[in-house]
Amino acid sequence: MKKLLSLILVITLSAGFFTGCKKDKGDPPTLPPLGTMKIDFSEFTDSKKSAEITGIENSIKGVENGNFLYAASVAGFWNLILTLNLAIPVASFSESFNHTPAYLDNRTWQWAYSVNVLAGTYKARLTGQIRDNDVKWEMYISKEGIGAFAEVLWFEGTSDLDGTNGQWILNNKTDSALEPLLQIDWTLENEAVASVKYTYIKEDISYGSYIEYGLQSSILNAFYNIHIYESVYTQSFVDIFIEWSTTNHNGHVKAYYKYTDQAWHCWNSNGNDVVCN
Repeated sequence: MKKLLSLILVITLSAGFFTGCKKDKGDPPTLPPLGTMKIDFSEFTDSKKSAEITGIENSIKGVENGNFLYAASVAGFWNLILTLNLAIPVASFSESFNHTPAYLDNRTWQWAYSVNVLAGTYKARLTGQIRDNDVKWEMYISKEGIGAFAEVLWFEGTSDLDGTNGQWILNNKTDSALEPLLQIDWTLENEAVASVKYTYIKEDISYGSYIEYGLQSSILNAFYNIHIYESVYTQSFVDIFIEWSTTNHNGHVKAYYKYTDQAWHCWNSNGNDVVCN
């Protein structure tokens, strides 16, 4: 009888132990939205809209659209730079949403998969560790075959436990090493991306340049704040401010080095220059 009671006690305690371990594991952390790593440039890079604004019909009529085109050129420059440098890490992060994470240990979960980008196949391993005050993220990427390289920590970051703000640090992969390239600070509001700021942190002449995208409560409800080293005319840092309506598509731009004044320069919903109200 004593042996039976002892066996029952052992089984009961064991069941409690394993149940407790399962409870301690908890749920995996929620992935930050893809928009926290990718600024929205669609207003100024959409091919159809650009064609309508710069097409033959407008050229024949002599319609000026310099203000929109200037804003589009600035946005396009940043979009090109970010696309070239972020194609692999952004594609790798985007793919993580299609996979179920596995629990490792120490409150850490892992998403592991392959992703095809830039005519190559990469192996990605994203980990998320739930800590006392935040979630620590690390993305490891490797490649086999042509241009193969061993696993590297391509980017890392943190997000608050409530998922409302966080930061990414993206490295630039060279042939010999990794070096910090961009710091991305982001915020969410009502589960949607409210702001994303890319800051250039590579140690060269453009160190400290940034572009910030966000939404605001006004008729022109979206904006870019840009601080960048201008290497052609001023050889110094300049500031550019762009605001537009995501509904009506009108907007304005302010850039002293371009216009030699502190005024806004506007365009209407067709992208044509207009006098600002």
